[in-house]
Amino acid sequence: MERRREFQRKVQEAQLPVEEQDEMMRSLARRETEYMRLQRRKIGIDDFELLTVIGKGAFGEVRLCRLRSTGEVYAMKKLKKTDMLSRGQVEHVRSERNLLAEVDSRYIVKLFYSFQDSECLYLIMEYLPGGDIMTLLMREDILSEDVARFYIAESILAIHSIHQHSYVHRDIKPDNLILDKSGHLKLSDFGLCKPLDDKYSSLLLEDEEMLSQEAESQSGKADSDKAPWQMPKEQLLQWKRNRRALAYSTVGTLDYMAPEVLLKKGYGMECDWWSLGAILYEMLVGYPPFCSDDPRITCRKIINWRVCLKFPEEPKISEEARDLICRLLCDVESRLGTRGAEEIKTHPWFNGTQWDKLYEMEAAYRPTVDGELDTQNFEKFPEVEGSASEAPQVGPWRKMLTSKDNNFIGFTFKKSDITRSMENTGTDMKPNGSGDAPSLISLLGRINMEEAEGGELNQKT
Repeated sequence: MERRREFQRKVQEAQLPVEEQDEMMRSLARRETEYMRLQRRKIGIDDFELLTVIGKGAFGEVRLCRLRSTGEVYAMKKLKKTDMLSRGQVEHVRSERNLLAEVDSRYIVKLFYSFQDSECLYLIMEYLPGGDIMTLLMREDILSEDVARFYIAESILAIHSIHQHSYVHRDIKPDNLILDKSGHLKLSDFGLCKPLDDKYSSLLLEDEEMLSQEAESQSGKADSDKAPWQMPKEQLLQWKRNRRALAYSTVGTLDYMAPEVLLKKGYGMECDWWSLGAILYEMLVGYPPFCSDDPRITCRKIINWRVCLKFPEEPKISEEARDLICRLLCDVESRLGTRGAEEIKTHPWFNGTQWDKLYEMEAAYRPTVDGELDTQNFEKFPEVEGSASEAPQVGPWRKMLTSKDNNFIGFTFKKSDITRSMENTGTDMKPNGSGDAPSLISLLGRINMEEAEGGELNQKT
């Protein structure tokens, strides 16, 4: 009704002939009927053809898939409910779903559908075939400052876009910076990983008193016998070989985590800027600033960053790049970005960066992509026999939710494609018979639909 009233108001303002108004109202009625049909239709795993696995993690997998009705290709993230519950990840997966549904930004991966069956949660997102920044770093070893500047700049825009909606990513790392087919960057993986859960605490912070003492120490010296801060070249090479495996482990990699997160002293959006500083260091030097083959040592290095932040003699990096890294890997009070992203954007290292044109210009690196189903920029994973053809449990569970399912009520989301169907109506109108014709889209605007389980429905107009 609101859309109809708004439509009538704008049609009258345009002073169209009555017959044209009637035709446009009939067109609107057809679109509304189609919209209601889309609302009623449940999307489920049966609607998708499951293709290649392109990612695995501690909580599930990401797989290429195709929507049977349209042939469109997406990336499907599949998460086991039992794992989410046992590891206390319910709120985090809900946070990811909410952010993706709420934030419509060109800088982050788009969500099209989310749904569930009796065993799993599913997020259907756009497929970006260019791989991630970690793949690029493993292939290139180090990046030139021009290439690094481009991707750090696009990362700043992506991080800022979620900070504007009061979200903190908390897991900024090269694995979560994904490239589209033209080489432009988008941010992914929101809210799934706790910054520091009980597993981290027991594994890494066994001696919190010792860590606190190290953090408070201002001596600027480290006893190499007790704390082997510097990794030999052989160990660095081993770390690089293990880099991909670390990404799929339960513990994951701590290399980009801010010290205030590790110390559990409370933290805000500024922790994401520390992570970006660690990524810039890795892009230019070849490895993160605090990496170690022992996660406990990584933890201690980060907390003792005043002693452990070192720059090697080779490769050489500019003074401006070094200064930016040091002003991101520092105390919260003096860290760039704590008072807003503009602090970082105005740093001398970014002189000449055209911030408002980054996504219009040619990307600094163009990945090789051969067709919409190409996965060459992702790691190869062996298929678990039968995993792609397992029969999902659907049907009566919707009416008889178990206690397990109750935790995920409201997870379902569907991004309506009504604007595309509107665009194809060819129904335009010319105010007073002159000028450019405003389309139906300009009269109605975008329509998104959120659908919660149990018939709960929220519409955004």
